[in-house]
Amino acid sequence: MTIWRFGNRSAIDSLGLTEAAAVRRRKHRSGQQLHAAFQRIQLRLRLLVMGLTKQYLRYAASAVFGVIGSPRANITYVTLRGGERGRYIAVAACEHVFIWDVRKGEKVLILQGQKHEVSFLCPSPDGVHVAVGYEDGVVRIFNLLNGESNVSFNGHKSGVTVMSYDALGARLVTGSKDTDVIVWDIINECGLYRLRGHKDLITQALFLKDKNLLVTSSKDSFVKWWDLDTQHCFKTMVGHRSEVWGMVLLNQENRLLTGSADSELRAWDICYLEEGKTAGEPRLKKGKTLLEEEDGDQNDEAEEEEVLEERILSCKKAGSILREARDRAVSLTADSKARIFACHGNDAVLEVFTVLSEEEVQRKMIKKLKKAKKKAAKAQEDAGEPTAEPVVERTLKDEIIRLTNIKASAKIRWVDVLAGPGGELKVALLLQNNTVETYSLKTSDKNPTANKTARLTLGGHRTDVRTLAFSSDNLAVLSASGDTVKVWNRSTLQVIRTMACEYALCSLFVPGDRQIILGTKSGKLQIFELASGSLLESVDAHSGAVWSLCLAPDQRGIISGSADKTVKFWEFELIKDQGTDQKRLTVTHARTLQLEEDVLCVKLSPDHRLLAVSLLDCTVKIFYTDTLKFFLSLYGHKLPVLCLDITHDSTIIATGSADRNVKIWGLDFGDCHRSLFAHDDSVMFLQFVPKTHLFFTAGKDKKIKQWDADKFEHIQTLEGHHREVWCLAISPNGDHLVSSSHDKSLRLWERTREPIILEEERELEREAEFEESMAKGSVPVVPGETEGEAAPAGKKTIETVKAAERIMEALELYKEEARKLEEHKYFCEKAGKELPPPKANPILVAFGNVTPSRYVLDVIKKVRSSELEVSLLVLPFPYVPELLRLFNSYIQQGLEVELVCRCLFFLLKIHFGQITSNQMLVSVIDELKTNTLSKVCQIRDVLGFNSAALQFLQQEIETKEDVTFFADATGQLKEKKKRRRKRERAVLTIA
Repeated sequence: MTIWRFGNRSAIDSLGLTEAAAVRRRKHRSGQQLHAAFQRIQLRLRLLVMGLTKQYLRYAASAVFGVIGSPRANITYVTLRGGERGRYIAVAACEHVFIWDVRKGEKVLILQGQKHEVSFLCPSPDGVHVAVGYEDGVVRIFNLLNGESNVSFNGHKSGVTVMSYDALGARLVTGSKDTDVIVWDIINECGLYRLRGHKDLITQALFLKDKNLLVTSSKDSFVKWWDLDTQHCFKTMVGHRSEVWGMVLLNQENRLLTGSADSELRAWDICYLEEGKTAGEPRLKKGKTLLEEEDGDQNDEAEEEEVLEERILSCKKAGSILREARDRAVSLTADSKARIFACHGNDAVLEVFTVLSEEEVQRKMIKKLKKAKKKAAKAQEDAGEPTAEPVVERTLKDEIIRLTNIKASAKIRWVDVLAGPGGELKVALLLQNNTVETYSLKTSDKNPTANKTARLTLGGHRTDVRTLAFSSDNLAVLSASGDTVKVWNRSTLQVIRTMACEYALCSLFVPGDRQIILGTKSGKLQIFELASGSLLESVDAHSGAVWSLCLAPDQRGIISGSADKTVKFWEFELIKDQGTDQKRLTVTHARTLQLEEDVLCVKLSPDHRLLAVSLLDCTVKIFYTDTLKFFLSLYGHKLPVLCLDITHDSTIIATGSADRNVKIWGLDFGDCHRSLFAHDDSVMFLQFVPKTHLFFTAGKDKKIKQWDADKFEHIQTLEGHHREVWCLAISPNGDHLVSSSHDKSLRLWERTREPIILEEERELEREAEFEESMAKGSVPVVPGETEGEAAPAGKKTIETVKAAERIMEALELYKEEARKLEEHKYFCEKAGKELPPPKANPILVAFGNVTPSRYVLDVIKKVRSSELEVSLLVLPFPYVPELLRLFNSYIQQGLEVELVCRCLFFLLKIHFGQITSNQMLVSVIDELKTNTLSKVCQIRDVLGFNSAALQFLQQEIETKEDVTFFADATGQLKEKKKRRRKRERAVLTIA
């Protein structure tokens, strides 16, 4: 079924748009949309009546497979349905998130993405949710119980680079490539504020548990401390000479450890100062002249900031730890208790460190002191003179020791650690080559060694897939990379066979689908048998790389083209295997065509009459197959032709080149029918759909496109890959398409029954471009707001513009209905009798015969909480007075008081000047003040009464059953600390 979508263009270009102009533009646009819709319906009716002369069917994305974990996003442990901790891991897989069971090696859950690639993962403290950041700046919160996402935040302009929850899981901080840090409210599903100050990509952001503070690091070499109560940066650490790539908090958040671009891990001691300890007594300026006072006033702001900084905390460098690796620290992570942390660089070695407790450090220092005393006593005996009492200094190496090093099988990209019971440490590694490895070690051992517990490799290739092929029955897919060749079941997407091979560049199924042949970079032809998964024979076919293989139309042989400037013809033959009486398949060399340039691609015409050869000199030579005599030369490409194909009727040949063009030629005279600008980068692969003149092209611009070789039209674009597309393969029946990319993924596309109308496709493309330009438009400025460290969290998107339009349309409907009621009342008074009421608006009838004012409230309620402020921000001021009057009625009736107050306060903030200068709104504001205060106080009293009732019930249950419910451990700990501090102060006062 075709789903028709119409563009919803905004009627708001600026805040100064008048109401009449907005109405005119909206009505004009609505008329245009209706006209376009009628045109589409008429076109479809004409096509149905006349019959489609040529019908195109849509290809849609079916599945993503072959990727185990994308290296662009981190790896993290998750808890799934209350299962065992450390059993499940979450990794990014292009735009999706895969949850793997490392014990079984199976994929247990897929968190479906939309379009953009995943850039960061962060599980919530309760283990029920996971926050997923994307390359377009969107953050989505997924529920691990059902895999659904109901909360979405959109505030960043570019990819999310880091995320972190607070201790309670109520707030989420995100950092991005756009250098901004945003704090989100998870419970209210909205943004709190945006923090600006960094000049480069954000690498880490951490909440402090017991204090409302935030610490962030960036590639600009700075570490910033933020006071979230006032939303400003009160301290900037400038002790790093290069980028800060990661940091962790240790020792109950009393030490900060940072990793930079060198081999040092720098440690900083954090001293939290009590409020009021240095808050000063006022600084007096005694003995200063008036001129000195004026000069001193210029530095007052800097002095106040320094005093504020010292009042909250102070940082002092405690030393540094040298890593074994000499390159930069790629990632730095710690377990939940911050007792163990791990660090790695761009190599395959993970360094694991442990932080000793205070008791362990004291025992170590006592042993160190004993050794020093023995050494001093021995020196004294040798010298015969008394020596001074030895003094042992406490260093950073006494508190942080190296636990072990873990050597992975490839370069490490991300790491996560999890401390288990009994001193067990679980380590999960995401490697650069599409592999996940997990290790386990006992931290209590004297010399702990890491044991590999799992390795996920079966479901993907280690390197990029450079060749694909379909079996003749459309059921099996062959994919080959630099080290392995895999055969997949197309319906289940499971691996049937995995065989080791050389670097494969081309491949095909032998007729019968029992063997496959690979052309390798070393010039060999490798023949594999699928039943046993063994290598039957490796033929030294060429002295250069075999770039192309082609099956003969009579299926009795193959043709290979190589970089050694030859095209060779091979015939299938069955020979007896040595040592057994069974026959096996081999290929025998029949003929050779010598050429002057490297061969890039070869293709035989289906009628076995012509041979097309693509050469490095940017031409395509056509030869007769029987005599190998030259027939045609197709020249016109500016760069070498990388791919070509011939139609089933041997009349048309299409060539794709590195110059980004596709040329369609006739095979009768070699004339160029049309040259198409196909991709924004090199065209890597081209293939015709069997028994049609439609063909697909794949390019380095991450896109796959379908074309019509008869009408020279672009039919559709398949978007999904996030890196260069290397190759594709079409099933013999044309129903399926599989493609491979540099993002390590294989994508399956299937042909649906939905027809494609080209005019509709072009219009949808234009609407998508318009919506993208709308989202990149200028952000409305709040009057009176200055550019500072704190800013609103949301941003203007097409969703916020549409939400604002829906609010405007609802207000217009409310005004129209109010006008109808006034006219009806006037006519009733004039007629002196009750007239029949006006006909109800169909929109209100569709919503259950609600009142117009209630309809406006329902529209506002349907706006996402995270988009509400920005939607109100782009709302023109002429709509605000009517909205304020409606808010007054809502508050009087007690309808959605919390939501209405939130909207009311935001509108008063951004339109304060215009509202206060409007005499018509004075009475409305006075009524709002009275009604809002009374209603909010009433709701607060109800909440207080309910809270007191719950506390009373809790006490009753605790006294009856002698148990404690809802115990707040952190609150009890704070009380103990306060009592201890009071005792210490009393002792100091007495002393």
